This record gives sequence, structure tokens and C-alpha cells, in this order.
Amino acid sequence: QVQLVESGGGSVQAGGSLRLSCVIYGVMYNSHCMAWFRQAPGKEREGVAVIDGSGSTTYAGSVKGRFTISERSLEISSLKPEDTAIYYCALTYLTRCGLEAYQYKYWGQGTQVTVSS
Repeated sequence: QVQLVESGGGSVQAGGSLRLSCVIYGVMYNSHCMAWFRQAPGKEREGVAVIDGSGSTTYAGSVKGRFTISERSLEISSLKPEDTAIYYCALTYLTRCGLEAYQYKYWGQGTQVTVSS
């Protein structure tokens, strides 16, 4: 059984930064995809970044250059009010990693990020 627990969310002003962390309990296999998603009120869950077992990364266009993903964290900077959402870490075991929510088997409970203007 795999369990994911996020932390590090909070309230910041526009232009600020946060570091979100994801602790993974359970067995990790080499062919895995570790991703971050976010969901704003009234909107669908959106994939923002993913890293695979070799360290290759993919970012959504809306966050490229501002967000940096690593195996256990997501650094978010130059924050905008539209980045306000609940952020989730997610894990799946695939050889090709994407940013579609249906691909991910394990999810954390989420951490709130609120950006004020």
C-alpha cells in the first residue's frame, strides 16, 4: 500500500514563493511517475508538473519557468492569484509519464495554496 502526504501550502502575496513537499510511504519502483496537480474552485484538476524515475521533467505551459519539480517537492515561485488552488501530489507506475489525472493511481490529500494580489 502506498500513501502520499503533502505539506508546505499556505497564503502568500503575488510574486512570492512556496515549497510543497510530498512524503511517500510504501514501495517505490524505478518506472514511476511523480506528479503535481492542482484544482481551483469550480475548475477541473490540472496537471502542472511530472518527473519520472530517470529525472526527466515535464511542465504545463502555464507554470513553465516558475515551478520546479523534484522527486519529493515542488518549488513554486513568481506566484500569481490564478495559482490559487489545492495542490496534490500523485504517483503511478508507467514508463511514459503524462499530466492526465486518470493515469495516476495514488493521491495525497492535498495542500491549499492561496495567492493574494
